[in-house]
Amino acid sequence: MPESAGWERRPLTPKVFTKLLSLLVLLLVLHTLVMEFVFRRLVEHSAGVDLHLLGREALWSGLIALAVAIPIAAWVASRISVRLRRVVSFARSIADGDLSARLDQPGDDDLSAMEAALNQTAERLGRSFAEIESRRQELAAMLDSMQEAVVAITPEGYVRWSNAVMQRIAGTQIRPGRTLVHSVRDPEVLACVRGALENREVRFGRASSLAPGRIFEINAAPLPSGGALVVLHDVTRIEAAEKSRRDFIANVSHELRTPLTSIQGYVETLVEDPNSNPETTREFLAVILKNATRMNRLTEDLLALASVESPDYKLTLQPARASALVHDAIQSLGGIVVDSKVELESSGAPDALVMADPDAMNQVFGNLIENALKYGDAGKRIRVGARLLTSEAATEVQFTVQDFGPGIAFEHLGRIFERFYRIDKARSRDSGGTGLGLAIVKHIVQAHGGRIWAESELGSGAQFHFTLPLAPAAVGEKTAPPNA
Repeated sequence: MPESAGWERRPLTPKVFTKLLSLLVLLLVLHTLVMEFVFRRLVEHSAGVDLHLLGREALWSGLIALAVAIPIAAWVASRISVRLRRVVSFARSIADGDLSARLDQPGDDDLSAMEAALNQTAERLGRSFAEIESRRQELAAMLDSMQEAVVAITPEGYVRWSNAVMQRIAGTQIRPGRTLVHSVRDPEVLACVRGALENREVRFGRASSLAPGRIFEINAAPLPSGGALVVLHDVTRIEAAEKSRRDFIANVSHELRTPLTSIQGYVETLVEDPNSNPETTREFLAVILKNATRMNRLTEDLLALASVESPDYKLTLQPARASALVHDAIQSLGGIVVDSKVELESSGAPDALVMADPDAMNQVFGNLIENALKYGDAGKRIRVGARLLTSEAATEVQFTVQDFGPGIAFEHLGRIFERFYRIDKARSRDSGGTGLGLAIVKHIVQAHGGRIWAESELGSGAQFHFTLPLAPAAVGEKTAPPNA
């Protein structure tokens, strides 16, 4: 670059002007000498003519021609010099990236033809660069819209380019011209890139320390022009889903294995001892029935959970009064708590209309009350109620199922709605719980467009809250002005 810049600064056009003018002067001098020689030859062959007089006339004619020709030559040379300066200025503009620069074409001489050719070249270059820039922007937009993180690496290990996803993951650390080893600290990513650059082969890997709590599949491939292209695919959700699937299968297998083992053991005892005591037989059959019931309950809960988690799960939503939902829950589920001597009571509910599926609500209240009965029977009462949220923007009713048992430790509150999650596993199995009831409730409430959460303190019982949206008519009444 310095050499070319120095070449551009050299005074090219003054040299051209001087050479043209010198050539013209030389031609005129030669013309004068030739004229003088011709005149002398003519005089030598002509008698009575004064040679000195003819010589002076020839010399004066040459000088006069020279005096006339020099300004003309200077004018012509200056015109050519100006046009050449315009060509040099045009070339510099093109070199600086100004592809919109153009040359005037005042005539039809060779310089005008050259200027026209240069204009065409500049126009073609402009179109080519515009097309390249458009394709570059389209490629950048396409790569930025990808869910995968993409980064291009030079053969020397520097970052050439990265898309928006990669920049969000790595932050300000990654930028063009910075080495990859100072931009990304994950050893798996660096190892895959090193293999792609050195061995010129595609490398695969998994990165777990690139971003906290996220897992990426790495694909590093060499580029034909040198360097490498790295694609990072976020598989965090896939890994979580796979882990959830494995845990689900393990939990179901465990839940089924316990009653099946019990049933198998008691049945084998009865088969091997045909003369067993009738009382023992009835006792064994009662245990077998209990475990069969437990398996049936688990199967029903699994089917219910699969139903509410399915994308095809549909609710029959209709306006229903919150007070009616609470009253129906207490009336229909009161028989569950009779034998346990636990009192099921209402804490009151508004008459506001909510959008709800009555059958689904019976399942929600049933699971919540049964859960409260298992873990809060020491309080000897369960309270069910609802209240209209009083916030200006609130358009929902909050329902509550409260027990007065030992309560739930804080560390369990965030996970009790997970499948098969139990606070007290031994007690749950003794009471026949499957660990799926609260997970089913969560999906049903969310399908209604509501929210669900739990509040508790050890020794003070637990409260399970969920919300249902108000019916459109109720929203209109709630938001209408008082004088409406």
